[in-house]
Amino acid sequence: VARESDGHHVSVAGDAVRALELLRREPVQLLITDYEMPGIDGTQLCRMVRAQPAHVDLPIVMLSAAPEPRHVPRLWTRFLRKPASFRELLTLIDAYVAVRLCRRASRLSPAAVLRSADRAASRWTAVDGRTWP
Repeated sequence: VARESDGHHVSVAGDAVRALELLRREPVQLLITDYEMPGIDGTQLCRMVRAQPAHVDLPIVMLSAAPEPRHVPRLWTRFLRKPASFRELLTLIDAYVAVRLCRRASRLSPAAVLRSADRAASRWTAVDGRTWP
């Protein structure tokens, strides 16, 4: 989806435990997770992420083949049913990352804001595909 040559660093965690370890070690702009995972499911992962002060505002996109659960608190930012539209997923990623960059940039000098905007505009590469798994 993203190219590191455009300034992205994409990290993949095989399960929720690895995702939590990754969140402790690396700065993350967005978390995309599945609702149904072995061991710690997506809702539990969201609860653990939201309990960390550094990640209270982290955008979380939840993917699932099942309908959005109504019996649990909504701890994610956006819920997408599989097969999710690839275009919709890319649009969400762009929007959430841009908002986080703008929030960060608002604390920077005008020159730094312009540099951040330039990097954000060139980060994503279109990938041929109609749906996300």
